[in-house]
Amino acid sequence: MVDFDAALRAEVAAITAVDRYRRRRVVEVIDPAAPMYIRVDGRDCVNFCSNDYLGLATHVEVRRAMSAAAERYGAGSGAAHLVTGHSAEHHALEEELAEFVGRERALLFSTGYMANLGVASALLTRGDAVFEDRLNHASLLDAGLASGARFTRYAHADSTELKQELSESRSRRKLVMSDGVFSMDGDVAPLDVLAVLCAQHQAVLMIDDAHGFGVLGQQGQGSVQAAGLASDAVPIYMATLGKALGVSGAFVAGSDALIETLIQKSRTYIYTTATPPAVAAATRAALRLVKKDGWRRERLQQLITRFRKGVQQLGLPLMPSTTAIQPIVLGTENTALAASDALLNAGMLVSAIRPPTVPLGTSRLRVTLSAAHSDSDVDHLIQALEKIFKAVT
Repeated sequence: MVDFDAALRAEVAAITAVDRYRRRRVVEVIDPAAPMYIRVDGRDCVNFCSNDYLGLATHVEVRRAMSAAAERYGAGSGAAHLVTGHSAEHHALEEELAEFVGRERALLFSTGYMANLGVASALLTRGDAVFEDRLNHASLLDAGLASGARFTRYAHADSTELKQELSESRSRRKLVMSDGVFSMDGDVAPLDVLAVLCAQHQAVLMIDDAHGFGVLGQQGQGSVQAAGLASDAVPIYMATLGKALGVSGAFVAGSDALIETLIQKSRTYIYTTATPPAVAAATRAALRLVKKDGWRRERLQQLITRFRKGVQQLGLPLMPSTTAIQPIVLGTENTALAASDALLNAGMLVSAIRPPTVPLGTSRLRVTLSAAHSDSDVDHLIQALEKIFKAVT
């Protein structure tokens, strides 16, 4: 008889042996008014690996909106959207999101992963083709693979390769799926070029703007708006609500026909319980703050510039990102882990990102900045990086 647990333990041991073991940390918020100061496994530190880019996750208005809605609706939605789970809060949020990104309609999903899977499964089948950037998020890659369509990956941001693949395709429907902001490198996709190629080759463009929504664009409408593209250039727009908005969930926005199709055919929408109405209410409050508080985006950009200037002066291998995601590539898994541990000992939490999340030989520190950081927070991180880089390289 096969010892199932023994086999699993061997697999985990193999992961550990190559410095790719992942472990969860127990995190506590010390003071909601200062969300980047947290307690990790009992140790106080500054958080430099959060996706709370605008510092809204603990904002008093967001917390009050969630609390008030929980008092009215309860802790959960009680059913899927198509049964009795679609509350007035959900419906209002969909309408407000659609208006904000300039689309006819929007549809809420429980997570970005489920949104991407839901779109691909509803729109693609055998005989279709999907084209994806090699550095797309895992949810986009899994969505393409699970769709049953012919799956093609092109080199990162390589429009020439994508053009060739599109021109050679004879598939019934062609869908190009790309991140707006790439989550591990922090760079922005060449959206204008992608839109032109899709128009030329009768393909549909979908952008996953998880790390651009709320942050990029004049009012935070995201990478598509920042690129100056009209909505018809990107027929399918997906963004998550747990990053810049600081809450949870995701949405897909587009035409009425798209949203109706997803409601009827997207299994990850149809067959899952709706998120709690209180989450929708909190998200509506966060969206209002995104619209109102432009200073948060300005502050974030100031900190990005400050960090990049300081790190570049040290000569560290900083990737060419202008977003809140600032990766420092160190090479091996062991080096990245050692640097992350040293930073934690210095009171700063920065994750070590290793394969298979990133390509072999590109293990890195993934620094993420927030409008809730102070100048001194960033300066202390730069000073710590200077000491640590000398020690680990």
